[in-house]
Amino acid sequence: MRNKILILGGAHIDRRGRISGNTAPGASNPGSWFEEPGGGGFNAARNLARLGFDVTMISPRGGDPTGEMVGEAADFAGINDRPFVFLDRKTPSYTAIMERDGNLVIALADMDLYRMFVPRRLSIRAVRDAFAASDFILFDANLPEETLSAIVSRANALGKPVAAIAISPAKAVKLKPCMTGIDYLFLNEAEATALTGERPNDPSHWPSLLGDIGLKGGVVTRGQRDLIAFAGGRVVALQPANVEDVADVTGAGDSLAAGVISALMRGLPLADAVREGAAAAAMTVRSPHAVNENLSPERLQETLALVPQARILH
Repeated sequence: MRNKILILGGAHIDRRGRISGNTAPGASNPGSWFEEPGGGGFNAARNLARLGFDVTMISPRGGDPTGEMVGEAADFAGINDRPFVFLDRKTPSYTAIMERDGNLVIALADMDLYRMFVPRRLSIRAVRDAFAASDFILFDANLPEETLSAIVSRANALGKPVAAIAISPAKAVKLKPCMTGIDYLFLNEAEATALTGERPNDPSHWPSLLGDIGLKGGVVTRGQRDLIAFAGGRVVALQPANVEDVADVTGAGDSLAAGVISALMRGLPLADAVREGAAAAAMTVRSPHAVNENLSPERLQETLALVPQARILH
């Protein structure tokens, strides 16, 4: 029987423009335009479904063609899609401008609809049943602060492990009230700085800084520099894979979260789990899509050859 994962959070449309030459700020830049379904939770959901898990996704959605596009993508990925549909609203969107090498220049998030996912919606019978039936809960910080706390409280009350994706520095701070109930948090250094109020010169200090605000475990990514992961008193560092043919970095953090969760749910230790997460991220940045359509357990194991062994710091 496949392990069941419940994911609550962002499922919207991603619009990405890529500049074809050198970036000229404050001027018109030639480039190309691309759009596809995305969102932190939704990207992780599709990755986890491709890795063989039984995934249920719950997210607000508008009654528009964009919302239908997201639903079709969920069906194609084999996700048990359970949206709250608001017929008179538009589906949220994320619009990003990327440099020629795939790095982000600037982005705009139109996410007002997520405010409609209020805590009382967790009391709906179908949502309660989804929590009870799941082996693991994952959510992202697109949702309102009080809803994030309610999700963590529900997961903790049921004894379910729970993880979160920070999404952005502005949204990460919404996790502070429920930090002590989160087992794993996936975030980058900018988001970690927003939560702790400081950035250490030595990245190995991230676990203690985040632990001081109540976090039990997490993974702090640092671009192409060593990521830092910690849980259960163990701290590891890992150099991400050196990927030369980067197509687009969108979704890399979401796929890393999915790879780590997949490995942890199979009983792998933290050092091995972050390697699988890094391999999933390496596959993602090689694809023009936020989710690599070639991802599978077999392909992930092949990509592990690109990822060095994690170093155990303590």
